[in-house]
Amino acid sequence: MTPHIKLFSPGPVEVSPKTLAAFSRPMIGHRGSEFKALYAGIQPQLQTLFGTKQPVFLSTSSAWGVMEAAIRNLVHTRVLCCMQGAFSDKWLDVSKRCGKEADALQVEWGDYTHPEALHEKLATGAYDTVTLIHNETSTGVMNPLADVCAVVRKHPGVLLVVDTVSSFSAVPIAMDELGIDVLLTGSQKALALPPGLALFAVSEKAFARAAQTKDRGYYFDFLEFKKNQEGNMTPSTPSIGHIYALQSKLEDIFHEGLEARYARHASTNALVHTWVKENGFDFFAPEGFRSKTLTCIANTRNVDVAAWIGRVKKQHGFVFDGGYGKLKGKAFRISNMGDETEETMSSMLAATTRCLE
Repeated sequence: MTPHIKLFSPGPVEVSPKTLAAFSRPMIGHRGSEFKALYAGIQPQLQTLFGTKQPVFLSTSSAWGVMEAAIRNLVHTRVLCCMQGAFSDKWLDVSKRCGKEADALQVEWGDYTHPEALHEKLATGAYDTVTLIHNETSTGVMNPLADVCAVVRKHPGVLLVVDTVSSFSAVPIAMDELGIDVLLTGSQKALALPPGLALFAVSEKAFARAAQTKDRGYYFDFLEFKKNQEGNMTPSTPSIGHIYALQSKLEDIFHEGLEARYARHASTNALVHTWVKENGFDFFAPEGFRSKTLTCIANTRNVDVAAWIGRVKKQHGFVFDGGYGKLKGKAFRISNMGDETEETMSSMLAATTRCLE
């Protein structure tokens, strides 16, 4: 039997036995009363997590499906993509491939989106949509979401799309209060579910924009999701196993309590930060803008990261990440998201220290 290697990489993350057991429950018909009850039953907790009164949709796709859907449903004139890492940078390419006019609000990897620069761009009146990744997983940068939202609210004709894949459920995000028009996330990061499910909510302004948009397609049509949701169904066949797993995870989250969950992520994140300082490394992200769910660490000691990861994996059965894209080997990433505790993080960090030399 292949040994279990525990994941401390920033997605997919470790999935608990309880969640996996729920994932493997027997199938039910996705148009029957059992499914409708399952789907309706999780809505109140999902709306609480999203901070919205809007319905929360479930899409059998990665979060990228919904990210592309937001472009196809909402952009009429021009989209401005806030870019500071591999995933936010990709949104510009996706927008252009969808045939949309798109511009970059680009900063260096490791920097964050500056609200004043965003305001300057939006003041031109050239844009009707903005994309933002709240927590740029490739660099460990958490953008100042409240400040960005405040800027966009000054421009009523502009819709804001926010990816929260690696921050959702680990830090509070109030969609309605902040004025976010599409809030989306995925299953495989902070929610600690198997990959393959996206969750999202859409504002009334965004629905109105979508209704005026031609060529929305079918699979990711926001209005099709809304119509089916009214009957507690999805537009197409859903991954029922994922929804069972989500139901189980929501039980865990609300049993722990949201404030306790947020505090746990902050405390496990602080353990990683202490380890970084004690072991002579530095942070890739600037102080005040560092993720609470993962840490991107600059390889200031010029360690052979790939060999180091191999030693940790072989000797202790843990895996962390050796750097994403152009940061491979120049930085590495340690995740504390999902179900990790101070005990599990301390064990992992001790193993990395033992294998460092």
